Amino acid sequence: MRLMIDGFVVRYPTTSDVDGLPEGAFLACTFWLADALALMGRSDDAYQLFERLLRLRNDVGLLSEEYDPGEFLFPQFFTASLPVDAEALVEIVLQWDDPVPGVITIAKWIPTPTTFPLQHQGSGGEGLADRDLQLLDKLLERIRIYSLNASSIAAPVTLQPNMEVGPSGENLAGVLDRLRDREPERFEALNQELGRWLPKFDRILFETIGAGIRAILLRTRQSRHALPAHDLSPGTLLALAILTLAYLPDPPPIIGFEEPDRGIDPRLLRDVRDALYRLSYAESFGERRVPVQVVATTHSPYFLDLYRDHPDEIVIAQKIESEAHFERLSDRPNLEKILGDAPLSEVWYSGILGGVPSKP
Repeated sequence: MRLMIDGFVVRYPTTSDVDGLPEGAFLACTFWLADALALMGRSDDAYQLFERLLRLRNDVGLLSEEYDPGEFLFPQFFTASLPVDAEALVEIVLQWDDPVPGVITIAKWIPTPTTFPLQHQGSGGEGLADRDLQLLDKLLERIRIYSLNASSIAAPVTLQPNMEVGPSGENLAGVLDRLRDREPERFEALNQELGRWLPKFDRILFETIGAGIRAILLRTRQSRHALPAHDLSPGTLLALAILTLAYLPDPPPIIGFEEPDRGIDPRLLRDVRDALYRLSYAESFGERRVPVQVVATTHSPYFLDLYRDHPDEIVIAQKIESEAHFERLSDRPNLEKILGDAPLSEVWYSGILGGVPSKP
């Protein structure tokens, strides 16, 4: 620990037998120490040191070259030009097929301040043409993550051009209203599928409750009674939102669902799975559009069982000590032997596959 001062790293010993020159801790070296700790798996130590370094920034966010409790020098080259790797706690790699085959996008999450710098490169590591970069930026801007909420789905909306479903399901009435006007055949197909999912209802209706304000109603099959959205069950509203996303003519290229099974009647889970498949395997459902990459989280053993025959589509996420680990189920050795004839849910629930809370 000869090169440490109060937890910070110096460049070399400044003793009389070296050069005798006073020097504080060199912040660039300390950032490199944080990077090394992370690579060693000491994530907590790396994060604490990194946070401590960030607290040394001045009022405009700059760092000094050196640091000493009694003196704070003006920032110079070394800390101003540190690579972003020292700051990135999470790295996500996207491998594109259409419309830019072979291209890789690397996204890094930097928590303070929260930023997501992107790096695009071809299959051989080369840079991309401006046209391809602009195309990728537009695609990435359209990534959507949904954590659907029944109250948001049921809320009336003021109509606007090019409305889209919001993160909680808001604006659904506006999206359906536009789908009815611009894609009448698709809207009819959606109504038919809704009737199959929920036989009690046969049609989506709309109510104008103010100037340019639309609200959703569902008509009952038997009595032809129109029920306003706020009188529908949460499960019905959640199912309607998922089904609508599956029938959009131009859905986002990447969609994340936080527990799409939550609040849904277990008997509808197979239909929910098929709706996600409709997004991902467009051609199999007669759609002529680019497939959607769908990422969904779940804690439901019933939903998990529906993917037993597709282990390549399942990723087990778990926290081991302070780190998050992700493993594709199909990569597990001896998977068939582990599963045997048991339901996937039972094997997962036992803890053999991971992904369950660890004991303190």
